[in-house]
Amino acid sequence: MLKLWKSFGGNDVGRWLVSKIVCFNAPYFSSIKPRFAEIKPGLVEVKLKKRRAVQNHIKTVHAIAMCNAAELAGGVCLDVSLNGNFRWIPVGMTVQYLKMAKTDLRAVCKVDDFHWDSAQDVVMPVSVFDTNGEEVFHADITMRISPKKK
Repeated sequence: MLKLWKSFGGNDVGRWLVSKIVCFNAPYFSSIKPRFAEIKPGLVEVKLKKRRAVQNHIKTVHAIAMCNAAELAGGVCLDVSLNGNFRWIPVGMTVQYLKMAKTDLRAVCKVDDFHWDSAQDVVMPVSVFDTNGEEVFHADITMRISPKKK
């Protein structure tokens, strides 16, 4: 994933391509049509447009669409930060709906200490911001890290 981003993530077309490839491998995320803005160990940013398909009955971005963006940002962040000998799977998510999401959004997962070298559960924090820079949603996603099967 990181190699793909380093090769193609430098322009709009490349970021679109990386987003499409990720959604091809994990098709459920296609429902929110995400666009990666940044991918590096310890930091992933995903953009999400407010459009009819992700709105609820009061015309704000639906909570589950924000959960999807958060899981995508947290999962990719862990994936590009984790030693290649390990795999991961989400095992829990705690969310807070802080404000109505009335604009396009960006989900940011940032972890400063990401040098995991043993099987464990880690919490990936994801903040979702509106176009005014206000946090409208927060998720703490518990991910289980385990050794890859040989």
